Amino acid sequence: MSKSNTKKTKKTKIRVTALGLILKEDLIFLSQGYDQVKHQTFYRALGGGVKFGESSIDALQREFKEEINAELTNINYLGCLENIFVYNGEKGHEIIQLYQCDFVDPKFYEIDELTFEEKERKKTALWLNIEDCKMGKLLVLPEDFLTLLK
Repeated sequence: MSKSNTKKTKKTKIRVTALGLILKEDLIFLSQGYDQVKHQTFYRALGGGVKFGESSIDALQREFKEEINAELTNINYLGCLENIFVYNGEKGHEIIQLYQCDFVDPKFYEIDELTFEEKERKKTALWLNIEDCKMGKLLVLPEDFLTLLK
């Protein structure tokens, strides 16, 4: 087989991500997303891709700093999830390293929602009721990630 036949394209690459679950009493801090093809709002923990040579915990801290200028503490590994999905009509595949953590700065626990930019798009992160998420009133992705919550 030639090298050109084994080369991976963006659509066939598995992405490694690090996501952080942050709790406040009966609330969880999640980012809101929207799938334009499915016309569907969903919620997901904040975080992002792990760069080559970077640990997932370092990626988690870097992503929170880049996205919302937040530092994290009490970072505890919850587990690994595999997520195969379709977003905006394109198939994706990711391995998620999931952490439970806290904000260092208490101001993040006092806000209801926060607007930030990611890849030149405005996004919103907000505190949502955990029971609403667990009962399916709000779509949280990947669907089984709340099962790792301690």
